[in-house]
Amino acid sequence: MSDDKIILKAEDLDGYLTKKDMDDLALLKNMYDDTMKYFDPKNEAKIVESFDKMGHELQRICKENPSLKVFSFETEEGSHAEASRVISKLRDVNTGHQEFVYYSQRAYEMLFRLAYTEEQTAKKGHIVVKTPVTYPVQNYAVHKIPAIDEKIENSVMCVMLRGALLPSIIMSKEIEEYSSHKYVTPFALFKINRDDTKSENDMEYVLNLKKSFFNLEELDGKDWIFADPMNATGGSLVTVVKYLQSQGVKPRSIKFFNVISALKGSLRVVRALPNCTCYTLWLDPVLNERAYIMPGLGDAGDRLNGSDKKESPRNIIRLIADYGANIASLYHNQLRQIEQTVLD
Repeated sequence: MSDDKIILKAEDLDGYLTKKDMDDLALLKNMYDDTMKYFDPKNEAKIVESFDKMGHELQRICKENPSLKVFSFETEEGSHAEASRVISKLRDVNTGHQEFVYYSQRAYEMLFRLAYTEEQTAKKGHIVVKTPVTYPVQNYAVHKIPAIDEKIENSVMCVMLRGALLPSIIMSKEIEEYSSHKYVTPFALFKINRDDTKSENDMEYVLNLKKSFFNLEELDGKDWIFADPMNATGGSLVTVVKYLQSQGVKPRSIKFFNVISALKGSLRVVRALPNCTCYTLWLDPVLNERAYIMPGLGDAGDRLNGSDKKESPRNIIRLIADYGANIASLYHNQLRQIEQTVLD
């Protein structure tokens, strides 16, 4: 550790896991190793059968750990096909950049619904909309929405740069749209990387404070929201949260939103951070030796943002500019807030 860099090691994370966690992880690893025997040559019937068995085990583990919320385990069966279709498009090697962004937006809309609007509450809010119809008088329409201001208007978006930037912007936009006061979340931006030269067992997570932008006072007592498309090991989230807590700031709650999470990463997070709830659209069973999720979907950060050259990585303003006019116009309030955070 130095004055400008905070480092967390894999062995620190594994210290949070229980013996039962380790047994469950070993069980899923053995099941996935058996499944891979049917990948080449491809035996579709056996692959389907094996994934079905792993799904039942994952559902059992999540039921035993209420802080793990998986979309298809928490929602009615009628919505499961939607999740399967979105995940299948995101996984597909043939899905290009624009489609990947589109399905990521859909994924985070579904995750927002899971976390904030699935509960049936007695209290309802209304949106009164002015329409383009003006004859014989100006027309208006009324639409009911859940009244969730108390759940969302204490939130700060905590962004783990760079892959999590666009998902965080999407979640902030959802909060703005559901807020009766059009609340735009503050942003806290953390430059954190894992050392991909290392294996899963000796991985290190490096938080670069010089390239991070946040206000500690703005974080204290707030609901911290993290939105990262992938949660492989949980190390980046735990590193950021443990650092903030060491600075004397405490969250009211922590919510972690992932499109895909590995079981190990999810278990590490909820063990290390007892006040954290993980929401994921899809839970994958294992990590490989390089700490990549299997079956996974590749490098979500590169698929969302394009890849950087190692010798000339983009800063956050350049990255936002590269999103283009469509993203800039759709999320202009969020981008303005981020620019103010960085420039101020």
